[in-house]
Amino acid sequence: MVWFVARVLHTERRRRGTRRGRRALTPYWQAVLVLRWFRDATPLHRLAADHRISVATAYRYLHEAITALAAQAPDLHQVLRERHTRGDTHVILDGTLIPCDRVAATTIKTKGKNRGRIVHLWYSGKHRAFGGNIQFLASPDGFPLWVSAVLPGSRNDLSAARDHGIVGALTAAAGQGLRTLADKAYHAAGIGILTPFKKTAGQPPLNARQRVHNLLHARARALGERAMAILKTRWRALTHISLCPHRIGHIVQAALVLTHHEHHGRY
Repeated sequence: MVWFVARVLHTERRRRGTRRGRRALTPYWQAVLVLRWFRDATPLHRLAADHRISVATAYRYLHEAITALAAQAPDLHQVLRERHTRGDTHVILDGTLIPCDRVAATTIKTKGKNRGRIVHLWYSGKHRAFGGNIQFLASPDGFPLWVSAVLPGSRNDLSAARDHGIVGALTAAAGQGLRTLADKAYHAAGIGILTPFKKTAGQPPLNARQRVHNLLHARARALGERAMAILKTRWRALTHISLCPHRIGHIVQAALVLTHHEHHGRY
């Protein structure tokens, strides 16, 4: 893993034209610093002291590596083509909140009963925490395939999926036989995105056929939760981001690239 990250960093330095011996750390030791932050969420001031560099240099090296690794992340359309070629019958779509520090960004709500109310952009009322909304795709057996860029935590999953163009891509893939399983948050997202039946107010209870459908759907879709669990449990930095919240998307994409390299050949 260290050598993989070191090769990525070395390629990035060559692309920038960085001369040899002009950096405080070699690509190898920069990779060690970055992996310690991802794996154990080691504070940057401790990493700086261990490598005998300034805290500012440690932050710069970390952000440089995050950008270089995130650039290796797979594209959504590429992932869907590969899964269709492999003969998969479906993929699993879900969203998650990556917690971050409190952010002062606010906006004025323009719709709903609380119209005109000032709300925190990065505060999720569903999770009651500050963070960024990340959409992800998982394989039928629960392995992470793709993650999106970040949106503020106040955005719901359906609007986030539409803004990222996920709904259109999945609808096109469904036309070729690759359907998508999603939870109730994506209800009426589009053709080919299958969600459970919802019990709305004033309507009769779900019949036996609908309840059986929801049960089978939940059993197949539940494996998608394993995908984000793999990322969050393996890379402890994702449990709480103390960097700029706009970098959350790149951080999760970098963690996905590391996970794909670590599990190369298994899936």
